[in-house]
Amino acid sequence: MGNDAAMNTIRPAAAVSLGRGLDLKSPVMLASGTVSYGEELSRLCNLGKIGGIVTKAISLEPRTGNPPQRIAETASGMVNAIGLANVGVDRFISEKAPFLRGLDTATVVNIAGRSIDDYLEVVSRLDGVEGLDGYEINLSCPNVKGECMIMGVSRDATFEIVSELRKATRRHLMIKLTPNVTSISSIALAAEEAGADSVSLINTLVGMAVNYRTRKPLIKNVTGGLSGPAIKPVALAKVWEVYNAVKIPVVGMGGIGSFEDAMEFLLVGASAVQIGTMNFVYPDISQRVAEAVEAHFSAPGAPAYRDYVGSLIV
Repeated sequence: MGNDAAMNTIRPAAAVSLGRGLDLKSPVMLASGTVSYGEELSRLCNLGKIGGIVTKAISLEPRTGNPPQRIAETASGMVNAIGLANVGVDRFISEKAPFLRGLDTATVVNIAGRSIDDYLEVVSRLDGVEGLDGYEINLSCPNVKGECMIMGVSRDATFEIVSELRKATRRHLMIKLTPNVTSISSIALAAEEAGADSVSLINTLVGMAVNYRTRKPLIKNVTGGLSGPAIKPVALAKVWEVYNAVKIPVVGMGGIGSFEDAMEFLLVGASAVQIGTMNFVYPDISQRVAEAVEAHFSAPGAPAYRDYVGSLIV
């Protein structure tokens, strides 16, 4: 499996285990939806230097996604409404999994669905595929009407789907949370109580961009998911809130584009981080941040990684 090679004889100073077989040689991961299935990015970035890759969301059937225009640049970020376009689970297994299996890093498959049965069927098919280290369950996509977002804003629905998935697999279950709720910690607690191994946050904020001259939205869907540096302060606050509410590991994301950003997320309680939008600007950013984090924690006099996580002084 991917993480067998990832954990070398000499354990990296910033190595971290998220539990249930998801062991990372670096806390820096690639976020779902920004690097497809990794193959294209591998020509520009040494994926063996990072902790793991979270694939583009996979659904039961192939999806074309929303009609274009699907992405628009905004101040310090972008709004997207891709609509979970993907090849479907069968093509993922036959066409994408072989490449991922050969990577010297952990592989987590992001999964999306229209119903609990969809999620269960995708997990069932993937469970027999070697080389996968866990699943990130997408309950929080803000630009697909009437689907996973509905589950992700309900504590009861979150508990139900995670409970069913926990019965269906022994692999690591990471639940991706939306900030577009009244209490994100309540949703995180429901996921933990239902058997989740970790939670990842935040998914994008609902946003929009318009052109006052044409009086039209910049994306066909009108609204979409806002990501990038603009959402980092919100993401930090939500990670801190959830870290103080649950006992399972928290994986932080939202506007990370530098070593300093990653360290801030670790400080407020993230055991690992995911880099997303900034991959479009600097395709090797995850490698550079991973190397900087490792250099920091392996330096003489540096704090132990596990002691630094969540050590914010308030």
